[in-house]
Amino acid sequence: MNDRSTGLRLATYNVEWFNALFDDQGRMLDDRELSTRYKITRAEQLAALAIVFTALDADGITIIEAPDTNGKRSTVRALERFAKAAGLRARKAVIGYPSDTEQEIAFLYDPDRLDVRHDPQGAPASSHGAADAPRFDTTFRYDLDADNISETIRFSKPPLELALTTLGGTRLRLIGVHAKSKNPYGAVGREAQIRLSIENRRKQLAQCLWLRQRVEGHLKAGDSLLVMGDFNDGPGIDEFEKLFGHSGVEIVLGTTPDPALHLTDPHATMALQSKVGLTPTTARFYIAPQKRFFEALLDFIMVSPDLAAKAPDWRIWHPFNDPRITAIPDLADALLAASDHFPVTVDLSEVI
Repeated sequence: MNDRSTGLRLATYNVEWFNALFDDQGRMLDDRELSTRYKITRAEQLAALAIVFTALDADGITIIEAPDTNGKRSTVRALERFAKAAGLRARKAVIGYPSDTEQEIAFLYDPDRLDVRHDPQGAPASSHGAADAPRFDTTFRYDLDADNISETIRFSKPPLELALTTLGGTRLRLIGVHAKSKNPYGAVGREAQIRLSIENRRKQLAQCLWLRQRVEGHLKAGDSLLVMGDFNDGPGIDEFEKLFGHSGVEIVLGTTPDPALHLTDPHATMALQSKVGLTPTTARFYIAPQKRFFEALLDFIMVSPDLAAKAPDWRIWHPFNDPRITAIPDLADALLAASDHFPVTVDLSEVI
């Protein structure tokens, strides 16, 4: 639990198809119909999510795959109704630019602890695109395949850029991220799958390079920065990393020799330094052909050097790997029922 008087707890949580748990009016579908979770009803998933969010007790949560915003549906309305029903103190929601998918990036927070506003950075690019950190809902140009011809890149889910002010007056910048998936969805045959995997890897890396440009701008300006979310990537996660030199996560963390321009995430550091495959994980997927579960490190909370110097405490809420959770069977079961990802939190004890 979070000691509200002595610090700030922030979280990132990818909730698998949260959108499917609400109707167009933002009312929860608290019934016995199956959710998108395997053999789990919508009522069971909603109950599990209420347990998880309550246990997190975070001052602010970046929600990946939040409910949709479109002409009929409202992310904010759905999340605030969920928060009220669950009795959460993080009860106010905000989004940035809506996505072209049914999955938004949102932030649910305690208005008694935080003042939050959507504050996008960068100049809007033309349809031709721009190479210098344009606004995230426009177009980035980058030479993906080193043929001296730059391609245009767009985010299907534009990163959420927020300006946060704590109760004590501390100002923070937060960027919520849901980067391009590298999976070759729709490709038929091994060669087509490899081609699409490489193409998707290039796009994911280009998105991370775009994001890195924004990160460097904040760090050079002296901003206290957190970058969090699902990167669909991690150090050593697939064979294509050798082809491109770095993972997207490494790019966002920073490859420059200057430590003042580095972000910190201890779980990423463990994965980078591991020689025997020992690494934390934040997601658990069932792979039908192999008839087994696989785990991956996909979700991160990266912090700027000034915040890293305050000795923050990171935690992956993994039901099998965290003894504090395995000791609470109801919470462990809820984490497994709620999503295929597990939350990650950071406690900033010196930020009030």
